[in-house]
Amino acid sequence: MIETHWLLAYLTLGAAVGFFAGLLGVGGGGIMVPVLTTMFAMQGFPREHLVHLALATSMAAIIVTSISSLRAHHKHGAVIWSVVLAIAPGIIAGTFGGAILAGLIPAKPLAIFFVVFMAYVSVQMLLNMKPKPTRQLPKPLGLSLVGVVIGVVSALVAIGGGSLSVPFMTWCNVKVQNAIGTSAAIGLPIALSGTLGYLISGWQVADMPEFSFGYIYLPAVAAIASISIFTAPLGAKLAHKLPVATLKKLFAVMLMLLSSKMLHMVFFS
Repeated sequence: MIETHWLLAYLTLGAAVGFFAGLLGVGGGGIMVPVLTTMFAMQGFPREHLVHLALATSMAAIIVTSISSLRAHHKHGAVIWSVVLAIAPGIIAGTFGGAILAGLIPAKPLAIFFVVFMAYVSVQMLLNMKPKPTRQLPKPLGLSLVGVVIGVVSALVAIGGGSLSVPFMTWCNVKVQNAIGTSAAIGLPIALSGTLGYLISGWQVADMPEFSFGYIYLPAVAAIASISIFTAPLGAKLAHKLPVATLKKLFAVMLMLLSSKMLHMVFFS
């Protein structure tokens, strides 16, 4: 059985992930992956698979929050479903392939890629960088190819894709509200196909911890998902009362610190 204090730690992580997702509109992978890497190391999980386990578990936990986010944006009419349908084949193929690829990459290069990407996300948030609309959305084939790239990167860093799809759609003259809503809808196929890919890529790996399903550590998924669905609406309500711009900058700094801690854990502990 999983020890009570670890279950409480996963619940606390899930509460924070849901709250920040609702408050700032950011995915939880940036928090979950480095924190889970540290937690798994402290529990004595195989060091060569710490990052794989953290990525896979984060991706699986995102499924529940992505469904909740999709429903909320659909209710407000913010999802452009024609774009979702066109980009989805590439998203599914890219995310699934990215998760299989991640299983073949050693932990250290995987950790470096994650940290570099999180640095990019953090700089975007700190500088409030937004691309200027300069073109139109590509045709369905072009959208699907873009989806492959977004899917692969999303699988390698366990995010719902918003850090890439929202800037891309904004660049293509999609209104910000629609870009965010459509990105939220894209998050579900990313989470589902990424989870399946990590399940398969870790299926034959030996010495996985008890209660693992491929690279997915089920107790952490259950705890994080069960609490985040309650704290996400709370964060969303407070988004209109708190200084979100300032909090976003602080969150960006926190992402960089957590990523640095993860890098230290993987390379030097």
